[in-house]
Amino acid sequence: MSVTPSTPTLNKLDFLRLMMLSREGDRREGILLRQSKGWFQVSGMGHEAVGALAYLLNEEDYLYPYYRDRGLMLARGMSNYDLALAYFAKRESSSGGRQMPGHYSNRALNVMSVCTPTGGGLIPAAGTAWGMTLKGKDNVVVATIGDAAMRQGEFYEAWAFAVQEKLPLVLIIEDNKYGISTPTSKFMPLNFGGVVSEDLMVKCDGRRVDAVLEVAGNAVQKARSGSGPTLIWMDLDRLSSHTSSDDHRVYRDQADIDEMFKRDPIILLRDELIASGALTLDQFEATQEEMVRLVDEDYRRAEKADDPRPEDVMLHCWGEETATPLPPIEVGSQTMVEAINKTLFRSLENDPNVIFFGEDIEDPKGGVFGITKGLSEAFPKQVFNSPLAEATILGVAVGLAAYGMKPVFEMQFIDFITPGWNQLATNISTTRWRSFGEWKTPMVIYAPYGAYLPGGSLWHSQSNEASLAHMPGLKVAVPSTPEDAAGLFWTAIHSDDPCFVLVPKHIFRKRVTVGTVEPVPFGKSKVVREGSDVTLVTYGNTLELAHEAAEALAGEVSVEIIDLRSIVPLDVEGITASLEKTGRLVVLHEDTKTCGFGQSIISEMTSHPDRFSLFLASPQLVCRGDVHIGYNPIYEYAALPESPEVIDAIRLTME
Repeated sequence: MSVTPSTPTLNKLDFLRLMMLSREGDRREGILLRQSKGWFQVSGMGHEAVGALAYLLNEEDYLYPYYRDRGLMLARGMSNYDLALAYFAKRESSSGGRQMPGHYSNRALNVMSVCTPTGGGLIPAAGTAWGMTLKGKDNVVVATIGDAAMRQGEFYEAWAFAVQEKLPLVLIIEDNKYGISTPTSKFMPLNFGGVVSEDLMVKCDGRRVDAVLEVAGNAVQKARSGSGPTLIWMDLDRLSSHTSSDDHRVYRDQADIDEMFKRDPIILLRDELIASGALTLDQFEATQEEMVRLVDEDYRRAEKADDPRPEDVMLHCWGEETATPLPPIEVGSQTMVEAINKTLFRSLENDPNVIFFGEDIEDPKGGVFGITKGLSEAFPKQVFNSPLAEATILGVAVGLAAYGMKPVFEMQFIDFITPGWNQLATNISTTRWRSFGEWKTPMVIYAPYGAYLPGGSLWHSQSNEASLAHMPGLKVAVPSTPEDAAGLFWTAIHSDDPCFVLVPKHIFRKRVTVGTVEPVPFGKSKVVREGSDVTLVTYGNTLELAHEAAEALAGEVSVEIIDLRSIVPLDVEGITASLEKTGRLVVLHEDTKTCGFGQSIISEMTSHPDRFSLFLASPQLVCRGDVHIGYNPIYEYAALPESPEVIDAIRLTME
């Protein structure tokens, strides 16, 4: 599959066969769809010559492909049978039947799983390229997208980061002039001029193999030499409709379609080889017949392969649980910030693959709250300031994790995660599941969260943990004490999954005597006050309110307080054990009511008959109303739950 990068060679006869194999696979899938065998197809017709790129890469290089890169996947080493399995969504396919056809993935070949939102793989591609740079490797990442996707903001974030760090990234725009039915000539930024520096961009005829090899070969060599990224503007044609759900004859003139087929890359290469005497028309037609037979055999065999099993639907949401070593962290009187800082220091000290990245985290500032104070001075090759770009932070984490490193990245406030939401929903939460466990993105994303600290307003005081909890594939923790913060961070850093740790601002500078720091498993709550009448479940900032209410009711109601510590996974067993004693439940948090996590807890506890039978009274939820946090403290405290409300809820369960 791969050759020595400095001397790329390609047997054009063999490559013509590969292009014809790709084309026949597309044709066969179209026939199968018309026979109601299959559900969807996305064609690579017209993009086959891009496959020559594979001959410039070695086994340790990475590909972040585009869904029209069927020819490139075959050239990289995937088999036509692999693609047939993907078409039928079989259990043996690269996604286990979870991804649409054309959304390639192959861990052994370093082909990163394709996400459907176009352009969503670009920042991760830059992240993988950064990992290569940090490790001093001479490898390269090739990322491909269509022309319409160049209008995605994440294209610019990825490109800016690649240029800033001189990353070994070759970014290819496969410009086929259409975004579904919309001509892209007036939307395509490269047509405007000046959007990308011409020193870093080169045009290429993507229909001709020699042009692809020459232009991409120079870009790959430039990347390997440490001279930075190249943007290749590749001119080609989409010879098919957008997908099987589209008919391009509705919006394209037949004359335009006919003219386009004269530029078919297979015909161009065929004619070149015939003109050189390397091929005859009879040989070409015989090869076509051979490809028909090969594709027929592969698709008939794939159709009979095993389908996914319903009982496997939950497989690969998370990785396997592993034993976490004891954290070598000193105990004593500490704040949560100090405990976290010591934990982060130890993690950097123990593992050179741990990389920190975030806004203002380098010294002398060490983060806006000092969480990373001293880390960049001690570990300058592992701790880096990020740009003010949350999608970059989260996307780079995906790419580094896919490359085998452990990102521990800071969001300055959890409220600011929204610009990075695409990476969160598209890649971080889905990669392991959508690749059937083949790819994984273990990382730690931490952020200060919550209110009860006047003056924060909307984007410094929200909670948002329920939004994170809604995403399958993420683990979410909210510590309430310094030792639990240290233990949860230590567990998260050693986890094989994406872990979010939300640090409550109101209490993270509170100095307390710290007990023994041990790894805290996600999904294991802690009883912080014994009681027999009411179970009060909470976490984070509102643990203070829980204690205030319990103290105020001492002698009247015996309140058992459970600190969840993590909300995903949820310790249902721990809550149930307490409910068996008390028969009453109050849930307290500072997030909003509608779809807040408290509603999930109550639903979980009441929906099971055995647990429902434990209730002596209806459960109560105390939380913020469905309203934002205002800048004036009057607004803030009017919105947030306070201890009198908790007391009232507890008393209500006792009636």
